[in-house]
Formats: sequence, structure tokens, C-alpha cells
Amino acid sequence: MPHAKHGLRLDLRTLILVLCAFTALVMLCASYFASYRVQRQLLIDHALEANRVYASKLAAITETFIGNALQQLSFSAGVQSRQLGDGAALQGETDRVLGQSMAFNSTFVIDTNGVLLAISPAPLRHLVGSRMQSPGVQEALQARSPLVSTPYVSAASNLVVALSHPMFDSNGRYLGYVGGSLYLRERNILNSLLGEHFYKDGSYLYVVDRNRRLLYHPDSQRVGSVVQGNALIDQLTTLGSGTRQLTNSQGVEMLAGFANVPSAGWGVVAQQPLAQTVAPLSHLILNVVGTSAPFALVGSLLLWWLAMTIARPLWQLAAGARSMDRAGTAERLHRVAAWYYEAAELKRALLFGLNLLQERIGRLNRDAQTDPLTGLGNRRGLDFSLSLLEAEGRAFAVIALDIDHFKRVNDSHGHEVGDQLLRRLAELMRRCCREGDLLCRTGGEEFLMLLPGASLEAAAAVAERLRATVQATPMPPVGAVTVSLGVARWSGETGEPGDALSDADRALYQAKQQGRNRVTVT
Repeated sequence: MPHAKHGLRLDLRTLILVLCAFTALVMLCASYFASYRVQRQLLIDHALEANRVYASKLAAITETFIGNALQQLSFSAGVQSRQLGDGAALQGETDRVLGQSMAFNSTFVIDTNGVLLAISPAPLRHLVGSRMQSPGVQEALQARSPLVSTPYVSAASNLVVALSHPMFDSNGRYLGYVGGSLYLRERNILNSLLGEHFYKDGSYLYVVDRNRRLLYHPDSQRVGSVVQGNALIDQLTTLGSGTRQLTNSQGVEMLAGFANVPSAGWGVVAQQPLAQTVAPLSHLILNVVGTSAPFALVGSLLLWWLAMTIARPLWQLAAGARSMDRAGTAERLHRVAAWYYEAAELKRALLFGLNLLQERIGRLNRDAQTDPLTGLGNRRGLDFSLSLLEAEGRAFAVIALDIDHFKRVNDSHGHEVGDQLLRRLAELMRRCCREGDLLCRTGGEEFLMLLPGASLEAAAAVAERLRATVQATPMPPVGAVTVSLGVARWSGETGEPGDALSDADRALYQAKQQGRNRVTVT
């Protein structure tokens, strides 16, 4: 019976090998899971930003097209107002505008009574002399100003968006208007501007007006329909430019970037399916597994060798225990005493492997907590630092700042210059702070500085130094820029750290309200 009981025991070598294998497997799985989560979020963030940039670009192109088209109509209105009594001249100018740039599907002249005086192309000339009753005509006659109409059905049964410019005589008397139309269900300049979407990953683009009516869509059958059940489109005219993860009217999860065309009240949305965005993730994870597999194999061999090294002195100790009555046992046991060193080596090896995994995860976390444009911390890094300061009960001061009139920089010089300005501001922030301070970019042109252990007065001095430095530093090609700053402090004893951030934001708002380029302390 004692022999059977003996046989049920596992030897130490097997236990160590199983433990080492299990530990390595857990660490590898944790590493792969962390890699998966970080890579997935990076793919989503990249797709959202790419769609936002693309939608903004096409919105700007569309805005430029509308401006150019209205300029053409403005010039033609000046010509037509001087020749309203000459039908041939009216028709000739109408033909010229249509053929000048191919911006319109048709061009026409309407008098103050809504009577069509001239129209191009030729197949529509049988309508000349008719009184036009379409909503677009009535809208233009009432507006008497440059106009992009809401979509309507024309006399020729086309779904139309009309651009118009009023005509006035030398005495300022209203004479009617010159117009150009885009047939939304036919080939038009809007299709040409928006139709060549450069992505091949299931993403697509569409345009809606302020009434949620589709003006452009890859599925031409949907053009002219009103979109229902899409929260983004319901709010699009009030959101400006941005990104959103949503479920579209077809029930598909989408990553959308959007922008507005101000002169027409249109919204441009570029979006792609979430499923196709994260589809490459499995390939990325397989690459990570394939890259780490050789190291895992080498590590397994090393762990096996360490297990044998640990077991060998224990076998010697067991042999010595069985030969207590033999000469030289004490000497042998004394020599085996070095096995403690072997145990320390095993601990060091395991800790070394764990440190490698933690370093890898830490590197991924650092990447996830860093703003790629400026190299400062991002919102995740800020939240992590706040949680540490709260756990330590350590007081800190906070400075909230943003660039005054930053939108003008982007509008006047483009986003690339705006990005250069943001990077330059980040450099000036580093110069004006201590080594242990945390600098974050929390939004487009919004930044935050955490000063652990700093008093309110010291933080205000840092803020003023930064404000003066920014004001005195040329920012080519923008020139001089300024920043507004709000300062607050958390004592570490009462309230929440987030309260200090809110106080700093309110102080920043007060600085803006009081004229910008100033520091406000709360």
C-alpha cells in the first residue's frame, strides 16, 4: 500500500515544468489580448479620422465648386440684364454659360413673373415662354439673392438642385434671375466631384441636404429619397465636422466622418463598415503570433533546462536523506546547499520573462496614451495620471489652455500648417514646465498641464510664462499667435481631481470671454 501511495505523487520536475508552461501560456495570452485590443482601437481611430479628413476635403471642394458656379452666374446676370429684349442674345449667353465649364446640366433665364425667357440645352427650348411654377423658381424669385435651392422636381420631371443669381438694371430694379441646374438622377458635376471614392474597402460617400434628402449616393436609386432612422443625419447640420461610430439606416455598424457645405446647407458623410475595418486584425495578430513563436520555443527550452537544473540538486538532497547512515553524507549535503542559488536563478528568470511581457504591454499602453501629432499625452494618459495622483492623495495644479482663433489658421493656411502650429506649441509647453509635469493634448487645439505638488501661485506663474513665450515666438507662416489659459488646483484632501479640471476649463472660458491672450486663476 505505501508503494501505491508513493506512485500517485508527481515528481518535482514535472510540477515545475507544468507550472512554467502554464505561466508562459498565461503571459502570452495576456500579451496577445492586449495587442488585439490596442490594434483594434488603432484601426478604428485611424478609419474614423481618415473618413473625417476625406469628408472635409470633399466638402471644401464642393463649397469651392458652388462658389465658382455662382460667380459664373453672377457674371452672366450682368450680361443678361442688359439684353432682356433680345431673345437671340439671351439664348446665346445661356448657351455660353452651359458650355463654358460643364458645371450645369441646364442653364436658363427667368423674368420677374416666372416666365422662361431662354434655356439650354436645345431639347428644352420648347419650354421658352412658359410660366414656371416649380418650387425652385418660386424660391429664387422670393429670395432675390444668390441661392442654392432645395431639391425639387422640374417641369421636365427631373430631380433638380438649382443655383441662381438675380438680375438688376442700372437703377437697381429687380429683373428676374439667371440659373443653372444639376439633375441629381443623371450624370452631373456633383457625381464627378464625389463619385471617384478612392477607398476599396467597402467605404462609400453620400451627400444630404438640410431636409435629410439624399443628393448623392453610390446607389443612384436612393438619390432623392429621405433618410430615416439615422441619428447622425438628424443632427448633421448642427455638428460641423467630426467623426462618429453608428448604426446606419440599413442596420450596419459604420465608422463615419462628416463635414458641412456651408453655402448650401449640405452634409457630406464618408463611412465604412466596422466589420471590414477590423477585418485585417486577425492577420495582424497571426503575424504577432508567428513572430513570437520562435521566442516562445526558445523560452520553453530554457524553462525545461531550468526545471532540470532545479530538480537535480533536490534529487541529490533526497539521495543524501536516504543515506543518512553513510560516510560523507554531511559533505554531500553541504555541497547541495548551493541549490538555493538555483532557486533564486529560477525566480530571476521568471521575473525576467514577466518583465519582458510587461515591457511589451507597457510599450503598447504608452503608444495608446500618447498623442501621435505632438508626442504629448492624450486623454487616456491624463486619466491614468489623475488616478495615480488621487490614489496617492497628492495635490496638483492644472493649467487648461488652447490656441486663440485656431480655426482661422486652419481656414487660412490649411490643416498641415495648423498641425505644425500644434507641434510648435507642444515644444514651448515642454520648455516652460518641470521634468515631472504631465503635458496632454485633450482636443483639437486644447491642451492640459498637470503640475504635481505645485501651488496655485507657481502654476499661475508657469501659465503666464507660457503665455508670454507663445506671444513672443513667431509661428511662420501664421505669424504671432496667442493662447488663453485657465489655472486651478486640487488640494488632495477634498473633492475629486476632475473638479480641478472643470475649474480650469471654466477659468479658460473666462479668459476667452475677457478678451483672450490672458491667464485666469480660479
